[in-house]
This record gives sequence, C-alpha cells and structure tokens, in this order.
Amino acid sequence: LSVGIILVAINPYKQLPIYGDAIIHAYSGQNMGDMDPHIFAVAEEAYKQMARNNKNQSIIVSGESGAGKTVSARYTMRYFATVSKSSSKAHVEDKVLASNPITEAVGNAKTTRNDNSSRFGKYTEISFDRSYQIIGANMRTYLLEKSRV
Repeated sequence: LSVGIILVAINPYKQLPIYGDAIIHAYSGQNMGDMDPHIFAVAEEAYKQMARNNKNQSIIVSGESGAGKTVSARYTMRYFATVSKSSSKAHVEDKVLASNPITEAVGNAKTTRNDNSSRFGKYTEISFDRSYQIIGANMRTYLLEKSRV
C-alpha cells in the first residue's frame, strides 16, 4: 500500500479569493511542488496520473465536522470540469451534490461546530471518457451512525 500526496487544509470559516477560474488555470498543467499547496494541486496531480497511466485515481477528503469536506469536494469537481473542458462543465458539482439535501434531511445532527452536521459518508465517482472529459458522476452515501435512523 502506498500513500500519495497529503494536503492539510484548514477551514477559515470565510470566503477567500483562492478558488476562482484564474487560480484553476494557474494550477492546470503544473507539476506538484511547483505551486503552493492547494486542493487544485492535488486535483491536477490526480488528473495527470489518470491521463498518463490510464488508471483510476482516488482523492480522500477527511476531517471532523465543519472542516469543509463537502466544499473541498465541490472545488475538486469544479477543477476537473474546468480543466477537462467538459461539455458538462455547467455546474457539474451542483448536479453531483444535488442528492445531499435528501439524505441529510434524514440523518443530520447539530454539533458544537456545525448546525447541520451530516451523519453520512459520501463516495463520489466521476467518470471520464477517452479524451478525459467528464461524462457522468455517481454519488453513494452510507450511514455512519445507525442511532440516527
């Protein structure tokens, strides 16, 4: 078992201007380590490895309640949609995450850091065609706490 890049990100609990299209284009095509650590650097490395080796890639986004996992996943999906020049670029992350309100309406709970903390784990699979453009996505959820049912 080998572990690749690890990025530790901290939720600033405010919007920062570091996730726009200009930043996406700055990281696109760059080598890991040439730019500052960023979720887009991790996404670029996974995208390049997928294209170079023609193998599936995984990005694990982990953290405690309120850490920004869903937001990080959304930025990653937007990165893929933009750099792949996907015809489904139009809010692909919104389409993939559209199932969240349904599952979270059943199993969320209030915590000290997050008024709407999910009790679900999420696995999102993004499918690419042979030219590495997004052609679809599938999100699976799994219950983390049976006591919430």
